[in-house]
Amino acid sequence: MSETEKNLDAVDSDDTQGETDPETSRPAETAKPPELSNDGPANQQSNSMDFILDVPLEITVELGRTTMVINDLLKLSQGSVIELSKAAGETLEILANQKLIARGETVVVNDKFGVRLTEVISPQERIEGLR
Repeated sequence: MSETEKNLDAVDSDDTQGETDPETSRPAETAKPPELSNDGPANQQSNSMDFILDVPLEITVELGRTTMVINDLLKLSQGSVIELSKAAGETLEILANQKLIARGETVVVNDKFGVRLTEVISPQERIEGLR
């Protein structure tokens, strides 16, 4: 029996049922299913949610709003003051992807502005806000 025939017989008797990798002419490896854990439903839910923990969100702190006609907008220059709808000292709104998640007050930390949370919107209210 030639070397080629021996190799073919070895491939046919392998668990891969004669399938070969076309690039290497070696027996194809059978795919193994991923192992499942039996840690219970709570851990399975946690594992299934892990993939979203690295999704970036745009966090916005809204100081106030105003409306302005285009003519007034074109007149703005350095030193112009825009009056906002909120009074000084009023709570700021914290938004995640344009959805309200909390309210807070302005603080200064190491010469930078920050926000101290004074109220966090409950998960149920956040879900209702999505509708």
